[in-house]
Amino acid sequence: MTSVAQGFTKSLAMTVLSEIGDKTFFAAAILAMRHPRRLVLSGCLAALIVMTILSAIVGWAAPNLISRTWTHHITTILFFGFGFWSLWDGFNDKGEAEELAEVEAKLDADWKANTGTTKGGSKDDDELKKQRRPFLSQLFSPILLKAFSITFFGEWGDKSQIATIGLAADENPIGVVLGGIVGQALCTTAAVVGGKSLASQISEKIVALSGGVLFIIFGIQSFLSTVE
Repeated sequence: MTSVAQGFTKSLAMTVLSEIGDKTFFAAAILAMRHPRRLVLSGCLAALIVMTILSAIVGWAAPNLISRTWTHHITTILFFGFGFWSLWDGFNDKGEAEELAEVEAKLDADWKANTGTTKGGSKDDDELKKQRRPFLSQLFSPILLKAFSITFFGEWGDKSQIATIGLAADENPIGVVLGGIVGQALCTTAAVVGGKSLASQISEKIVALSGGVLFIIFGIQSFLSTVE
């Protein structure tokens, strides 16, 4: 078992370079412009923390289902694969403006669909709708739940989630969780506080190329290390 510090450092670096300029990063920035920031930040962070913990649990359990030697080799392949994938994305990047516009268009369509159905309704209809809302929507703010759901399902099956699983299988899972949570908190807070102006200034190409190099370094280190 590797040290907590090593797992923390790797997870933190991987998370920051994977999440900056990601679609969920843009979504958090846009949502924060339209809704209270504390609700958007709480919803996005809660989703990312849950996703990080679930991914780390899967990675921690993997060596108990498959031999540690095999999980080590699979993790090494994943690091190299994600590294070359990120480099490919960086060299074939369609541009930050287009990526941001795509996310904004999806959120606009969702917002218009929700607001369009509420126009023309009476106060009695609004009260009836509130009573019919799901139990969770009555306990928590709809904005918080929206931020949570957009972030959670946006991250599900994403490169960063699979990389977290692989990292937790090869490193100390506690360190991976802590590093992932700190990294997610830094990126999400920057997106919410900075808003669209910050998101539009981030060079997704540079982030993708940096992330690709980092993944390849992790792959080389994993390839040269021995399985304990």
